[in-house]
Amino acid sequence: MSSDPLFPQGGDRIAARKSGAVPRTGLGLVMRLELSESLRSRWFHFYSIVVVGLMLLLITTGISESRVLGFTGLSRLLVTYIQIAMAVLPLFIVVSTARSMVGDREAGNLEYMLSFPVTLRVWYWGRFLARLVLVLSPVLLALGLAAVYGLVRGHSVPWWHFGLYSGLVAALAACFLGIGFLVSSISRSTEVALGASLLIWLTLVALLDLLLLAILIQQHFIPEFVIGIALANPLQAFRTASMILFDPQLILLGPASYVILDHFGVTGYVAWAMAYPTALGLVLAALGYWRFSRTDLV
Repeated sequence: MSSDPLFPQGGDRIAARKSGAVPRTGLGLVMRLELSESLRSRWFHFYSIVVVGLMLLLITTGISESRVLGFTGLSRLLVTYIQIAMAVLPLFIVVSTARSMVGDREAGNLEYMLSFPVTLRVWYWGRFLARLVLVLSPVLLALGLAAVYGLVRGHSVPWWHFGLYSGLVAALAACFLGIGFLVSSISRSTEVALGASLLIWLTLVALLDLLLLAILIQQHFIPEFVIGIALANPLQAFRTASMILFDPQLILLGPASYVILDHFGVTGYVAWAMAYPTALGLVLAALGYWRFSRTDLV
């Protein structure tokens, strides 16, 4: 009987390690398995087409040649793309991730995977890291295409802003991956997981910013309290940070900019917008692992 190519045994493992065919750690094996499975799935292909296609669409429409509120060139292109990606990226992440582990449990794949000599902790966090790589790769590819386009067109390429945007996207991805893994860990069916993930996304996108903040302002709460609640939303933190990179005075936010700049400053707020979603995602993912490790896995 031939051995599993992803989890070789005995002499096969030794030969594979010498040839460099497989990673040397259990974490690497789990990541490789998750990457190979996801690269064959439809959700990743559709997600990649949407993310990269949005950038190609913006490039072909000549949006970098226009000027709106002082933004032009790649600055205008990046601001537009990152605002669109803010709505698309979290939805794809949380929906596809929320049904991953609960789907494996329903299909019976979880029992098969955990029969290999890999600990539950390694399996869980290996999947988390592999998913992070998968969701970031198309976005980084799209940003790379924008940089190449800028060089070809003779635009000034803001490399520092490209790096900061990459960090912001990585932080947002880590946050919603944590949400997805937590939802998948506590759900008993894929229907419940999908419904909960969509509800969370809709709450963060619409209800928190539009309804809750409007009620708080109408009730004459102090501005710092209202803005603090808004910034607790990782999507709002990401949106404001993407604006502050090209609008350091936050003119588009109006009076709220004074509270943000007085308490954080430009550098401090960008650091907060990267650190807070990342920490939140890791904490939620850790809660998901704690819940997952204490339930009936099969």
